[in-house]
Formats: sequence, structure tokens, C-alpha cells
Amino acid sequence: MQTMQERITEWTNFLFIYKFALDEIDTKLTILNEEFQFVHQHNPIEHIKSRIKSPESIKQKLERKGLQVTVENAHEHIHDIAGVRVMCSFVSDIYKIYEILRKQDDIRVLQVKDYIQSPKPNGYQSLHLIAQVPVFLSDRTEHVKVEIQIRTVAMDFWASLEHKIYYKFDKTVPAHLTDQLKEAAETVKYLDEKMKRIKDEMEQFKQDEGIPGREEIQSPLLLI
Repeated sequence: MQTMQERITEWTNFLFIYKFALDEIDTKLTILNEEFQFVHQHNPIEHIKSRIKSPESIKQKLERKGLQVTVENAHEHIHDIAGVRVMCSFVSDIYKIYEILRKQDDIRVLQVKDYIQSPKPNGYQSLHLIAQVPVFLSDRTEHVKVEIQIRTVAMDFWASLEHKIYYKFDKTVPAHLTDQLKEAAETVKYLDEKMKRIKDEMEQFKQDEGIPGREEIQSPLLLI
């Protein structure tokens, strides 16, 4: 039988590994964003947010699944202990980031849920991935699952509002508000499509006018 202090130490060490997994994903995304900025003069990623589920949230989720509250069950059955939310400029950036991550040798994509092509009934849109990443420790390598949600800024604004409304009404939201949320989701979709068309027209104009892209401008490093 473990003492309380032993249990606290076990869970603390367990959650630290998920924190390291988030560090791995954050670093990969930062490198991708900086590369795109240098080569294409375009930042596909506007913001990155990450979080670790609290021990209480993990406990409640295991209990809802009818499982004993152990680190072994948490590791095996809960896939969103570590979560990363990536906010992009355009829908096309979402799939671009997904494809790049999917092709990286040390990332294994275990699950994909595309709520952009098939939104939830309430209008929610986002691309959800469960990815497994290696965490290299001093004595072993742990393969850790991380949930990655990729969405546009507009989608994230909608999701944030929807979460606040459901929290405010304790999940019993008046019908007229759910109707308005669904209508707002359609507006978000229209806005994302409109912004993408504007971007495409701008890129076409640059090509027609012969305006060089970043990759065509000689790097100052080559002049040294």
C-alpha cells in the first residue's frame, strides 16, 4: 500500500513526462512556423496554447470510464492528458501543418477527427489529432500521447464563446442561444473561406506583377 506522499510523487513524475511531450511538440511547431516565415513570408501559426490535465480531471475521467485511478490506466486510456491547441491563419494552413507533422519520423499519428469537413451538430469546427511522441529520459524512452487541436483563429473564438455559454448555463443552454451559435458557426466558415480567397488573390497579384517572394530574395547571410 502506497503512502500519500508516494502517490503524490508518482503522479507528479507521471505528469512531468507529459509536460516534456508538450515541450517536444511546441518546439516542432515553433521551428515550422519560423521556417515558413523565412521561406514563404507567411506565418501559418498565429498562436499556440498548451495545457496538462489536472489530477482531479484525470481522476474524474477514469471514474466515468469505470476504471481504477492509477497512472497505468491514465497512460493507457486517457489520450488528452497533454493538449496543444494551434490557431492558424487559414484553413489550408491547418491541413498543411497536419501533413508536415504526420510525415515527421518521430511522430506517430494514432487518430484523426476532422470536424472541419464534418462539423459537430452544434457547429464546432476543428481538426483533432492524437499523436504519440517520444520523450527521451536519462534511463529510458517514453512514448507519450498528445492531443493536438488545429483550428483557425475564427474557429477558436467561436469555440471559446461556446464553452463559456455552456459553462454559464451548466450545459442546459436555451434553444435560441444554440440556434445563434449554429448560425455564428456558419458565419465563421464563410469568413474563413472569404479570407482564403483574398489571400489567394493577393498571391496571384504578386505573381502577375513579378513581385519576388521571400525565397527569391538573396539571404544577407550569403553576402558575408
